[in-house]
Amino acid sequence: MSGTSLDGVDVAALLTDGHSIHAFGEVGFRPYSEAEQVLLGSQLGGWSASEACVELIETAHAAALAPMIEAQPEIGLIGFHGQTLAHEPRGRGTYQAGDGSILAEILQRPVVWDFRSNDVAMGGEGAPLAPFFHFACARWAGLTQPVAFLNLGGLGNITWVDPTKTCPEAPGALLAFDTGPANAPVNDLMQARFGVSFDKDGAMAACGQVADDLLETFLNDPYFFRLPPKSLDRDAFADLLSAVAELGDQDAAATLTAAAAAAVMRGMEHCPAPVSHVFVTGGGRKNPVLMAMLAAGLECAVLPVEDLGLDGDNLEAQAFAYLAVRVLRGLPTSAPGTTGVAAPVGGGQISRP
Repeated sequence: MSGTSLDGVDVAALLTDGHSIHAFGEVGFRPYSEAEQVLLGSQLGGWSASEACVELIETAHAAALAPMIEAQPEIGLIGFHGQTLAHEPRGRGTYQAGDGSILAEILQRPVVWDFRSNDVAMGGEGAPLAPFFHFACARWAGLTQPVAFLNLGGLGNITWVDPTKTCPEAPGALLAFDTGPANAPVNDLMQARFGVSFDKDGAMAACGQVADDLLETFLNDPYFFRLPPKSLDRDAFADLLSAVAELGDQDAAATLTAAAAAAVMRGMEHCPAPVSHVFVTGGGRKNPVLMAMLAAGLECAVLPVEDLGLDGDNLEAQAFAYLAVRVLRGLPTSAPGTTGVAAPVGGGQISRP
């Protein structure tokens, strides 16, 4: 999995039948260099990618996967998400660069890829797709009350889970949607002003004052009034950077961090029932300022997913391993409550070497 933060490729091994999680395996990471991030970033928003960009995506994923397959030759299937460059489910569709058939030849393993297109073609948002895995995680952890999984990557997305339901596609089992921008605006700010990729430990935001007027304007965006399921492109709120252009560095970072938290708080209002916990995954859980804002604004415990025994750095990579098995076995990967598709639907292409 390589997400909207463009930091690199996460790989994770999972033992599953597509229903239950039987074991978590090894994990790995292949970082993108600064030059590679610039190349990928230059392609964001496009509905085609340069040859150099596609080659980078495919070779980076192959390089990340090869040592894991060498160490664990029993690995029998690969889920390849590709790199999302454009996502417009109500318009031109969704575009993840990278060809799974190339990886299948390089790695000599069947590869499941193009997970989102079928959902979009059937009228769904095509995102988020991790919720079916979140359901499996809740069952694996033995949870018996509704909880929420909150992924804070470039964008934020939330999955409300009722683990008492029989399966993820059952009515009322899941509600999922993108909350709004999360790390992307702060990362872009830090890159533009300091040439660094993120606000480490929220240090810049911790020293700033939130511009409440800008936050109020942000929360008046029509997106927040749309009922879920709903999804966003990484740059849907690109005007946030220009909105804080006149603010000092610390105040700008604090305001953008507060915007990420406020988007989650607004999103939680859509949950069908109160949750006992919000379990946070993605890079945002490592930002103590963002986590403190969430804890102050939500009426439940806000904890990193590690408190549940899960790996917050690799949950999305594990999710696409899980979904790959579901695709192979003809099981749904999305449902009305997760993407707004009319009925449970499977997706993905399978390429064999």
